[in-house]
Amino acid sequence: MALIFGLVALAGHIALLLWGTRMVQTGIQRAFGPDLRSFLGRALSNRMKAFFAGIGVTAILQSSTATGLMASGFAAGGLVDLVPALAVMLGANVGTTLIVQVLSFDVAAASPALILIGVLMFRRVGNSRIHDLGRVMVGLGFMLLALHQLLDLMTQYEGSKALAYVLGAIAATPVLSMLLAAILTWAAHSSVAVVLLIMSLASKGLVDLDQAFALVLGANLGTAINPLIEGQSGADLSVKRLPVGNMLTRIVGVIAVIGLLEPATRLSAMVDSDSGRAVANFHTAFNVVLAVVFMPLLRPYADLLTKLLPQKIDEADPTRPRYLDPAAKETPVVALGAAAREALRLVDVLSEMLAGAKSALSDTDRRALARLRSLDNILDSLNTAVKTYLTSIDPDELGDVDRRRLNEILLFSMNMEHAGDVLDQNLLPHLAKRLRRGLSFSKEGQLELARLFDRLQSNLQTAAALFMTQNESAARMLAEEKVIFRKAEREGTEAHFQRLRQGGIETAETSSLHLDLLRDLKQINSHLVAAAAYPVLEERGELLQSRTPSPTPQAAVTSND
Repeated sequence: MALIFGLVALAGHIALLLWGTRMVQTGIQRAFGPDLRSFLGRALSNRMKAFFAGIGVTAILQSSTATGLMASGFAAGGLVDLVPALAVMLGANVGTTLIVQVLSFDVAAASPALILIGVLMFRRVGNSRIHDLGRVMVGLGFMLLALHQLLDLMTQYEGSKALAYVLGAIAATPVLSMLLAAILTWAAHSSVAVVLLIMSLASKGLVDLDQAFALVLGANLGTAINPLIEGQSGADLSVKRLPVGNMLTRIVGVIAVIGLLEPATRLSAMVDSDSGRAVANFHTAFNVVLAVVFMPLLRPYADLLTKLLPQKIDEADPTRPRYLDPAAKETPVVALGAAAREALRLVDVLSEMLAGAKSALSDTDRRALARLRSLDNILDSLNTAVKTYLTSIDPDELGDVDRRRLNEILLFSMNMEHAGDVLDQNLLPHLAKRLRRGLSFSKEGQLELARLFDRLQSNLQTAAALFMTQNESAARMLAEEKVIFRKAEREGTEAHFQRLRQGGIETAETSSLHLDLLRDLKQINSHLVAAAAYPVLEERGELLQSRTPSPTPQAAVTSND
C-alpha cells in the first residue's frame, strides 16, 4: 500500500511540475508571443544573430519546441535560409538549459512568494499583460514547489532496496536509460521537466552520476522527437528539413558522448560535488559543445539536408491545405502564422479566377469558363480548412493580440471566399450567357470592363500585402479605392447608357449584361476592402459609424455597401 501511495505522490508531483512549466510557457506566449516571433524573424538574417536569438527566445518561453515551430514556419516556405534556421535550433537547445541551471540552486523558498505575487497579478484582469505575467509567476511557483516535494519524496526512498534494484537494472544498460528518458521527454513535451526530475534522482543518490548523464542524453533526444513526428506531413519533404536536421545533430552528439560518460563523470565530480548541479552542468555543456561543433558546418549541413529532402509541392489536390500544421496549435503565435499563410492561398486562386474572367470578355472557350467555376471549390475547401483549424485552437491559450489576429484571419478568408462566390454564382454565369447568345461587347464597353478587372487585380494584391503588414496608410488607400471603384462603376454606367441612347445595336444587345458585370465587379471589390482594410482602420478607431473619415467628402468610404 505504501508503494502505491508513493507512486501516486510521485505522479502528482511530476504533474504539478509539468503544469507549472505549461503555465509559464502559455503565459509568456500570451504576453509576448507576437513580439517574440517578430524578434526571431528579424534575427534570421545570419547564423550568429539567429543562434543568440534562439537562446533568448527559448530561455523566455522555456520550450525549444515552440522556438523550433516558429523557425520552421519561416524556413518551410523558403522565407529564410535553412542555415540561420538551424542556428536557431542550436541556440534553442542551449536556451532550454538555462532554466535548468537556475532551478539547480536551492530556490524553493521563493515558491510561496511567487505564487502569491502571481495570483495578485493574475487578478488584474484589466491589464492583459500583467494578467499573463501573473500566470507566469504562478507557474514558476508551482515548478519550485513541485521540485521541493520531489526532493522530499526521494529522501523517503533513499534506502529502498526495491528501487535500488530497478534503477540498477536500468543503469546496467546506458542505451536503455537513454531510451526511457527519450520516451518520457516525448510524452511530457518538456525536456526541462525531465532533466529536473533526473536532477532530483541524482541529488538524493538514487541514480549514479553516469546513469544520470545517460538519462540526460536521452532527454536531449526526446525533445527532438515531437517536431519530427507531429510536424507537417505530405509530399513536400522540405518542411521536414529543420526538424530532421535538429534530430540528426542530437543523434551525432549522443553517439559521440555515450562512450565518454565515465571520464565525464570523473570531471564533473572534480568540478562540483553536488550531483544535481553536475547534471545541470552536463546538460548545458552537451548543448554548448554541440553548438560550437556544428555552427561552422551549417552551410554544408544545410546543403546535405536540402539534397536529401527536396522540395516537392503536391499539386494533385489543390483543395488540400499545405501549411496548417496540427502540432503548431500548441503554440498559438505559430498556428496563426500558418493559418495566415494558408489564407493567402485563397488570394492566388481568386487572382486566377479574375484573370480568366477578364479573358472571357472576348474569348469563346466554354471549357475555360467551366474550369474557372471549378476553382471556387478550391476556395470553399481552403476557407473551411482555415476556419476549422483556427476554431480548434484553445481560446484559453490566446492573448488579446492573438485573439484579434485570429478574427482578422477568419474575416480575410471568409471575404476571399465570398468574392469567389460572386464570381462563381454571378459574374461567370453572365459571361457564359454572352457565349450562349453569341454576343460581343462594344470596344468601349469591353475596355471599361477590362480596366475594372485590372483594378480588381491590383486591389487584390494590395489586400494581400495589407493583410500581412497591417499598415494604416495602405489600409486607407485601399478603403478609398472602394470610393474610386464605385465612381468608376457609376461613370461606366452613365457612359453605357449614353451609347445606348445613340442607338448602337451592338451595345443594346449587351446592355443588361454589361450593367450586371459592373455590379458584380463592384461587389467583389467591396469584399476585398472588407477583408483587409476595415479591420486595420477599425482597430485604430478610424472606421466610425460605418464610414472612414477622409480629407474630402468625395473620398468618404462606407462599409455597408
